[in-house]
Amino acid sequence: MNKAQFVELVQKNGNYKTKVEAENAIKAFTEAVTEALVGKEDVSLVGFGSFGAALQKGKSGKVPGTSKTYTTQDKMVPKFKAGKGLRDRVSAGK
Repeated sequence: MNKAQFVELVQKNGNYKTKVEAENAIKAFTEAVTEALVGKEDVSLVGFGSFGAALQKGKSGKVPGTSKTYTTQDKMVPKFKAGKGLRDRVSAGK
């Protein structure tokens, strides 16, 4: 599903009058979650899931086929854990 199709789905499910209103709702949600994660806060939506930020450790490795090596730095990455309600609905929709 691309963004335009998702906006139409949100418009239908959210009873928005226009696609612009639905797109603004999506933007507001994504910006709010992003702002919370940047501030190292978790966002929990009961029945849907939890968004969080976790530290990903750096690693060292070797480039295949060469003698070059690389090292990555530690960094914060976004994580999502699906809630029971979402898992149940997805599994029921097989």
